[in-house]
Amino acid sequence: MTFRRFKQVLGATLLLAAVCGPTFAAKPLKILMFGTSLTQGLGLPPGTELPAVLAKKLGAAGIPAQVVNAGVSGDTSADGLSRIDWSLADHPDAAIVELGSNDALRGIDPAQTEKNIAAVLTKLKAAHVPVLLLGMKAPRNLGAQYDAAFDAIYPKLAHQFGDMLYPFVLDGVALDPKLNQADGIHPNPAGTQVIAARMFPYVQKLIAEIPKGRH
Repeated sequence: MTFRRFKQVLGATLLLAAVCGPTFAAKPLKILMFGTSLTQGLGLPPGTELPAVLAKKLGAAGIPAQVVNAGVSGDTSADGLSRIDWSLADHPDAAIVELGSNDALRGIDPAQTEKNIAAVLTKLKAAHVPVLLLGMKAPRNLGAQYDAAFDAIYPKLAHQFGDMLYPFVLDGVALDPKLNQADGIHPNPAGTQVIAARMFPYVQKLIAEIPKGRH
């Protein structure tokens, strides 16, 4: 092969790489799922926790994505706020935020819970990370005033920050013994499947909000 021919072949190869490279080198989306034991998958066999199930559903839909499990059992909204910077250092493309359940179980002032979650959402917005906020409802043993104040946190914050809201993370699962573990709080594998199926259209909409340059 002459030097001139070599240059022609090299140029064509580089052009092909420039055109096709992004298609073949595209990395899976990185979705941060940030929350409590409901995210972590307390009591569940490996691979059946909510982030893992959502990742499988995305893959089956032709959307390669890594759903990072950033759930910590027992975390309050204050605990979540204390570690969000660490999770953001991993540069997620989008985030699913599930916080507040442990606040309600401990009877923490809803105003403080709202303040903490708002601070988490502020940090995500500053990092230009689109968010799906998962709503929670207070257990109905703390009084109507507490219930109303706590339940209102999520729609209020979603409106304030312009984030998508999934109204109740345990929708279709709460209080159903067939879909929960013995503690009556944490979903079993069947319950996790129900949550993932109901949440999945919201996750697809979340992905559509990721800036094109980050796909």
